[in-house]
Amino acid sequence: MWSLWSLLLFEALLPVVVVSVQVLSKVGDSELLVAECPPGFQVREAIWRSLWPSEELLATFFRGSLETLYHSRFLGRVQLYDNLSLELGPLKPGDSGNFSVLMVDTGGQTWTQTLYLKVYDAVPKPEVQVFTAAAEETQPLNTCQVFLSCWAPNISDITYSWRREGTVDFNGEVRSHFSNGQVLSVSLGLGDKDVAFTCIASNPVSWDMTTVTPWESCHHEAASGKASYKDVLLVVVPITLFLILAGLFGAWHHGLCSGKKKDACTDGVLPETENALV
Repeated sequence: MWSLWSLLLFEALLPVVVVSVQVLSKVGDSELLVAECPPGFQVREAIWRSLWPSEELLATFFRGSLETLYHSRFLGRVQLYDNLSLELGPLKPGDSGNFSVLMVDTGGQTWTQTLYLKVYDAVPKPEVQVFTAAAEETQPLNTCQVFLSCWAPNISDITYSWRREGTVDFNGEVRSHFSNGQVLSVSLGLGDKDVAFTCIASNPVSWDMTTVTPWESCHHEAASGKASYKDVLLVVVPITLFLILAGLFGAWHHGLCSGKKKDACTDGVLPETENALV
């Protein structure tokens, strides 16, 4: 009968048939890594291992006994079934990696299957912000140009898509910005008050969505008298120019006092200084 370590040595020294499989899952779930072998392959021994990011022994089928109590990062989260499939869970963010199962049949033939497990975070409910663009002179009356920005916090490997809701007729213009579709620009008219847009945030294993009615932001800003980008510029630009001119005048005056007219500039100060000392 083979020993556990002789199986590992046998795998290292002799060529074996290898089959690779990719498995996708998400944090908090349990995932079944299925052991598959050719028809007629009568398994006598089997070894499950983690290959990357660290090599660890996870479970064995040896002399008719299933064993999973091996020291690894999956200790307490491993279950080996009679069909030699391995269940891992609940999964954590750092559980992604390569796994392998080495199987030996009653005739001494070997079969190795490698699996890559990718663990994704569950997609949270995305946040959608509506930004109203300043009205241009060429823009038709009673229209509103908005930008919809969608963002799922604290997550990577995510894509965004947009969907217009309902059966309301929509005559506006829609354009997507950025390669991942995170920003949507929409031109709305009076007939588009009830048009809603849904942002769908997704990764390969999960998704979530948020729906907004952008015309509400147009109406809210117009009714509340909120400043548009153009109104803000009309205030900010003059103030900025005033501060720049004031700074230039101060620098010129300082240079004037420190140059040829230094005495003239200090004439009015000295008498006050002398009076203070007295």
